[in-house]
Amino acid sequence: MELIYRSTRNAQETATASMAILKGLANEGGLFVPDTIPAFDKSLEELSKMDYREVAYQVMKLMLTDFTEEELRHCINSAYDSKFDTKEIAPLVHKAGAYYLELFHGATIAFKDMALSILPYLLTTSAKKNDVKNEIVILTATSGDTGKAALAGFSDVPGTKIIVFYPKNGVSPIQEKQMVTQKGANTYVVGITGNFDDAQTAVKKMFNDKELAAELSQAGFQFSSANSINIGRLVPQIVYYVYAYAALVRQNKIEAGQEINIVVPTGNFGNILAAFYAKQMGLPVNKLICASNENKVLFDFFSTGTYNRKRDFILTSSPSMDILISSNLERLIYRITGGNPEECAKLMENLSKGGEYTITPEMKAQLKDFYGNYCSEEETKEAIREVYKTSDYVIDTHTAVAAGVYKKYVKDTGDKIPAVIASTASPYKFTRSVMDAISEGHENLDDFGLADALEKLSGVAVPKAVNDIRTAPVLHDRVVDAEDMPATVKEILKIS
Repeated sequence: MELIYRSTRNAQETATASMAILKGLANEGGLFVPDTIPAFDKSLEELSKMDYREVAYQVMKLMLTDFTEEELRHCINSAYDSKFDTKEIAPLVHKAGAYYLELFHGATIAFKDMALSILPYLLTTSAKKNDVKNEIVILTATSGDTGKAALAGFSDVPGTKIIVFYPKNGVSPIQEKQMVTQKGANTYVVGITGNFDDAQTAVKKMFNDKELAAELSQAGFQFSSANSINIGRLVPQIVYYVYAYAALVRQNKIEAGQEINIVVPTGNFGNILAAFYAKQMGLPVNKLICASNENKVLFDFFSTGTYNRKRDFILTSSPSMDILISSNLERLIYRITGGNPEECAKLMENLSKGGEYTITPEMKAQLKDFYGNYCSEEETKEAIREVYKTSDYVIDTHTAVAAGVYKKYVKDTGDKIPAVIASTASPYKFTRSVMDAISEGHENLDDFGLADALEKLSGVAVPKAVNDIRTAPVLHDRVVDAEDMPATVKEILKIS
């Protein structure tokens, strides 16, 4: 049966999976959601005997129903290959009382690789399926990791250009260096003098600008997105939670059918939404534990039922979570309205115009699968220190937020069923913060000196992704104000 995708803000706007991937964002700013969440057609025991690629196929065939088996397997096999530094793709390691799902073994050492390695293949396949003649312009805002992962995925992919906007002073030095040294004749990286939310808001506006779309089309271009709002990003993220569960069964850590908890550090909500979809498909999940940093809009939302972005934006040591507008939450909001696009659109308008919205008690009751909490900067540092001291295992700042929140969850609930923590980035992406937590006397080292010091302490080799940028020349040095982003896009595409 073909799965139909529908806009969260307009019941009349529907698309096949491939069309939804191509468009990225629905009209009127809505997001594409599946009409129904399909159930697994393989047992948990069967899934436990499969490698990552096979699990990916079994999950994705249910969600991307207008792709043929040949098309899907081509996309999967092209994505999950030697770009990853381990055959497992996403290893699961037991440390400090939890199972850490290492999602950072790809080309850019962050979890975004898991989806952005496959998105270019899904997108170019979708373009062929729908007879698209225009060149696809990937337009993306990043809080750090998406940018580099998307750039690496789309670099020199025929028929595409990619333009990435990032907050000039809101990413780690390693994250920035990874982006501004990116090769590829079709890649463009632009810093903005604002924060991630400014970049994301401007990108969304460009997607909804009909005049700009007409100008682009006239010049032979059309926009698509690599942000987590694209279902071509979201669907591959479901896979690794299913794979993690399958690995626990395969390793005899749990019985098939036994419930687990999943802990996810998130700002944009996409990564934990994928875990929620996995649960809806049949994965035995007890609690989805949503971990926030000091920009704790999601914690406040789960606590009160009010989403309020009217607060100071805080730059933290976990910059990929420094977000006040969690775009993917809209997909969950749509679901708890009972699939009511008018109600969802009204709430999103309240957020856009007034900076907040409040859900009804009936809607809040549907969030019982979620637990939200947050970590302060000091608690994040303490979590890195504690995991290192007790398990000789080094985690990055984002994973540390999850570890710290998981500790609070156990203290609050006494629930000690097996927990999978999404380990979303290599500690080598955030060397200064990590070294500050576990060592002293390195204040004078630069980021690469810190990487070498971390290698000595951890026994884990400096990843290729870091070594490659040590001496790489800066190829992108453009910086603009947020309001100048549309003009910059037109300049890049040579549209007068």
